[in-house]
Amino acid sequence: MTISKLTWAIATVLGVSASASAVAMDLYVDTKTKQIYAEPGRGRELMGSFERVEDAAAKAPVETKADAATKAELAEIHHDLELKSNELKALEEHVVATRESTAKNDEKWFNKINLRGYTQLRYNQPFSGDSGAGNPELRSVGDGSIKNNSGFSFRRVRLVFSGDISDYLYLYIQPDFATNVSDSQQHFGQLRDAYADIAFDKKHEYRIRAGQSKVPFGWENLQSSQNRLTLDRNDALNSAVPSERDLGLFAYWTPEHVQKLWKTLSKKGLKTSGDYGVAGIGVYNGQGLNRAEQNDDLYAVAHTTYPVELDFLGKPFRGQVVEIGADAISGQFSPTTADMTVFGTGQKILKADLDKTMGGNKSVREDRVAVHAILFPQPFGLQAEWNWGKGATLNPAGNGGKGSIDSEDLRGGYVMANYKIDNVFRADGVLIPYAKWQTYRGAWKGANNAPRTSVDELEVGVEYQIMKALEITLAYSTMDRTNTSNLGQASGDLGRAQLQWNY
Repeated sequence: MTISKLTWAIATVLGVSASASAVAMDLYVDTKTKQIYAEPGRGRELMGSFERVEDAAAKAPVETKADAATKAELAEIHHDLELKSNELKALEEHVVATRESTAKNDEKWFNKINLRGYTQLRYNQPFSGDSGAGNPELRSVGDGSIKNNSGFSFRRVRLVFSGDISDYLYLYIQPDFATNVSDSQQHFGQLRDAYADIAFDKKHEYRIRAGQSKVPFGWENLQSSQNRLTLDRNDALNSAVPSERDLGLFAYWTPEHVQKLWKTLSKKGLKTSGDYGVAGIGVYNGQGLNRAEQNDDLYAVAHTTYPVELDFLGKPFRGQVVEIGADAISGQFSPTTADMTVFGTGQKILKADLDKTMGGNKSVREDRVAVHAILFPQPFGLQAEWNWGKGATLNPAGNGGKGSIDSEDLRGGYVMANYKIDNVFRADGVLIPYAKWQTYRGAWKGANNAPRTSVDELEVGVEYQIMKALEITLAYSTMDRTNTSNLGQASGDLGRAQLQWNY
């Protein structure tokens, strides 16, 4: 087909009068001859629908001013959305970067340190007893505010810094700000604890404690004063390690199931002694808290305790737990010596004479063993400890009446009953009445010259935990004690009160 004929055919197919409506036409091409047809047929393929350019232009809508304004508004919105999208993307990148930076920063040791503490405000009111001029004056080694002319006192003002530096290293530092240098100089800061626990496994079943910490001798000795029921520790076992602490190395083993049991008891509000191992051994200086070593001999300590669930005894004992154990210490102790006048006799004991009786190293051997048994109050509880041994003790009659410090027998302990009542006045209110009897015959090595003391005391009281942050203890004590500064024996009855706030 010639060009003119093809043009005529398309014009014939598409041609319409100016007044007629434009109609789209389907065109077909012969696959062999490549000729164009307006109708389908054999060997013809549809090319598509066609209309004249003029007709298509005529059908196109005319853009109005309103349409142009809308188009401009949409373009502006689209631009704003792009800007917002970019801002969100930048913000997301900033959040991710901050999170990564925070995660890295959280790994730093100082972000893993926790801070807590407690304060104890105490008041003792004597009702009867030895006081005033001419009497030996009733004093207690457990509470320096038991004395003549005393009022309110801070027993403890503690801060505790602690935390896991890593899975294998734990840090603990505790200062106290209620230390009294003398009767007129009070509230000085003093380091109580500063140690690191180095664990050999992530469960902390095996660990070494290095630094200044509690010596694992006795059960009540290891109890935090924040957690202890009675106002003071018993004299008999506390005399082994006055202030409970010393500088040394200790190794502890606590199986995971025992750790879980102690934690369960604590969650119930029961007062445990803390985790000082099912078994522990250690060596330490032996001179006492914040005192320099005075001889070449180190003290050795061995500790064991184990909590036993009594469910196997049947329904009446279900949930009850008894903890039993034993301890031992051995070492050379060098007492702090000073001139002393014995009350009542006027005997003068001189430091120089005492030093001679102990030999060149000025030390005396001390050996002790102790046992304990604790029934946690659910609701009724019992607590008992006892220790025996020999240690450095002042003997006023020794050395021809000049006085000497020798190794002498010691013995003593305590028994305490208590009862735990929950939900008192408040959902978290806990009331624990108690009665504690203690006795001790032996040296108090924390005082000058390690004087021999005779102690008999009965205390009845009640602790009311108003809330976790606040508790009050009221007690009545009748006591007969040796005044360690002059060896006079004094007795008396006291009303005692302590307000403690935890933070």
